[in-house]
Amino acid sequence: MKNLILLVEDNTELATTVVDFFEKKGALVDYAPTAKLALNLLNQNKYDIVILDLMLPGMSGLELCQVIRREHDVTLPILMLTALDSVDDIVYGFNCGADDYLTKPFVLPELEVRVAALARRNGLKRDVKITIGPITFDRRTHQVFRDGVEIKLSKMGFQIMRIIVEEYPRVVSKSELIQKLWGDSLTESDVLRSHLYQLRLALDKPFTTPLLKTVHGVGVTFQNID
Repeated sequence: MKNLILLVEDNTELATTVVDFFEKKGALVDYAPTAKLALNLLNQNKYDIVILDLMLPGMSGLELCQVIRREHDVTLPILMLTALDSVDDIVYGFNCGADDYLTKPFVLPELEVRVAALARRNGLKRDVKITIGPITFDRRTHQVFRDGVEIKLSKMGFQIMRIIVEEYPRVVSKSELIQKLWGDSLTESDVLRSHLYQLRLALDKPFTTPLLKTVHGVGVTFQNID
């Protein structure tokens, strides 16, 4: 299926380059030079991803990102483009609702793979049944299968599995898991470690090849996925 992309960028030359690149790749791209036009397009269309410049005339990209999250779609992937590359700028962008951040100047192939990754993750989040290699994850029935064999998980194990499945192939950090599972409630990291251990026993112990992978100092993801 072709991705429908909304590009919000006031630099006409850059916008033309990006639009031409993605359309040659088979994507469909709508272009808005202002936040006002972007909001009109968002009211009319269902986009797979928004590529959003930070510095826009009138309403800034950060303000537009907040409006999208508040009034349109909390799950719509937003990739911010900006020349501002300090840690504070990047953190603030994420806090405003961005899913990814690419600093200018950038190369188009990198933008392409980032867009593809965000669109894929968003598609996974919307699917009722998700298949990744030997894993089948069914949101509706709350069932998980590996190679056709049902894996019995606890309620918390299922929630952890859901997050890892939806974010694959990205590595999910322990802090992100804690935030998504318990919010602002104070939770010991040992509690998460215990749940991950139980998930690993259920998912990997009956099989010869381990799937759940801990990336030291980073987080967890799947491995040995064909």
